[in-house]
Amino acid sequence: MTLVVTGLLGSAYLLGRSLIPDQTPRHSTGVTTAVDGPHYADQPSAGEPGLTPQASGSAGPTEAGQDGTGRDAGGDRLFGAHATTGTHRLALTFDDGPDPRYTPQVLALLREFDVRATFCVVGENAQNHPDLVQAIVNDGHTLCNHSWHHDVGLGARSADAIRSDLLRTNAAIRAAAPDAPIVWYRQPGGAWTYPVVSVARQLGMTPLHWSVDPSDWDLPGASKIAATVLTQAEPDSVVLLHDAGGDRQGTVDALRQILPELTARFELEALPTDPT
Repeated sequence: MTLVVTGLLGSAYLLGRSLIPDQTPRHSTGVTTAVDGPHYADQPSAGEPGLTPQASGSAGPTEAGQDGTGRDAGGDRLFGAHATTGTHRLALTFDDGPDPRYTPQVLALLREFDVRATFCVVGENAQNHPDLVQAIVNDGHTLCNHSWHHDVGLGARSADAIRSDLLRTNAAIRAAAPDAPIVWYRQPGGAWTYPVVSVARQLGMTPLHWSVDPSDWDLPGASKIAATVLTQAEPDSVVLLHDAGGDRQGTVDALRQILPELTARFELEALPTDPT
């Protein structure tokens, strides 16, 4: 009798477990936006045409809480965006400017070390500080569209809204520097989606990501910023830094430490104005 009861109880337990839904947590395959923002789950499946499908198990760069996972096997593309220079040269990129407090300091340091870089400018800042946009161009640096007001969620909007935002930004840049090529686009937060990449390409701009992120946006201090860049930098790296969007004195101070060693170890370049 005891064996029969035990068997019945065991069968009932197994039946009950089979009726409980699977509680295994599921992880989004999309790009994480701001820490308290939405998740995008519109990344390509292996059979979709267009951008490179997400590679499993890869860990991508981050910015402002962004999660840029999903490099392809070649390691130089992220959802169709360039994450390296594709050459033996290293590229410094500066986001969110121009800013009258920090951009002139960055330009002065780059000038001192004869370095050309790429500036991903925000449209409203370009409109407010056209003299700084012109100064960037006059020093031989490359310009990059970084959306009108750093809209991390831009990629989730309609194609028309994205196009309007990017065109408005380009118009502000060209008002300041009419002849400057604008052939790169960097999505705020690295929150790439098919629509934003598609529109950028339709407008003649190549999506630009990064491969080295010292998280200077999080204000870790000049020493930590410099240490991260100098440790992680290698030929073909695209380094993410900021010359606006907050207190960037730490970035400026780090740049004083970074440039002597980087120029000794690598060839530094502004990204080309005719990307392929």
